[in-house]
Amino acid sequence: MAKPKFAFLLLKGHPYGREMLKQIISEGFIPEIIVEEESEIADEEREKFLRRIEGNPLAPPVEVQVSDFGTPIVSVPIHKTDEVMPHLGEIELDLIVFGGTRIIRGEILDYPKDGVINSHPGLLPDCRGSASPAWSVFHDIPIGSSTHFCDNGIDTGELLLRREMEVTRGMTYEDLCYGTLVLSGILMKEALIAYEEGMWGQMRRPQGESEHPTFRNAPEEVLAVVREKLREQTYAHYSN
Repeated sequence: MAKPKFAFLLLKGHPYGREMLKQIISEGFIPEIIVEEESEIADEEREKFLRRIEGNPLAPPVEVQVSDFGTPIVSVPIHKTDEVMPHLGEIELDLIVFGGTRIIRGEILDYPKDGVINSHPGLLPDCRGSASPAWSVFHDIPIGSSTHFCDNGIDTGELLLRREMEVTRGMTYEDLCYGTLVLSGILMKEALIAYEEGMWGQMRRPQGESEHPTFRNAPEEVLAVVREKLREQTYAHYSN
């Protein structure tokens, strides 16, 4: 199979999307169009994530990464069908790739021929929702990332790839957030390589159920416990 024709959606300037784009471009996967959400929520989420990975390097800005390819970049106030579809309607897309967005539902998910895929910084189905590294430490869930198809649930679509991250003693919460960010980008790159090789049919599989609820943003009292467990090295899934 040929490389997929895909749109890339992200919150404007978000480090998650910047890293993922760097990873997939490194293997020659160039989006047909990039659709950024430019909003107060996007600003808040970007700043929140920058604090989570403080002290770690950032991938170049999106516009720098695609400057040699002529990829159009458009901004929308929110990633909803009526805002995004006018920009996609004349492009025959194989895929849409989410590179760090809010929850997106509706017609967008049905538009591309072969689906919408996302990389999540947690091991699915065990750790769905927000702040996955924090909740993973809090509940002693192994830490990792997953690439999955998007449906109308929250991180519930069929899996393509799932990989545990090596967690060593002395790592900080910021290290874990950065590690899952990078791993998420790597898994998306590997998923697109597998698409090009015609492997998705044998890779995609249901997630199954989780004993945990879908997590929301971790409050400060949860983060305090997380930092203490990492400081005292009482997290249950160290590799050393």
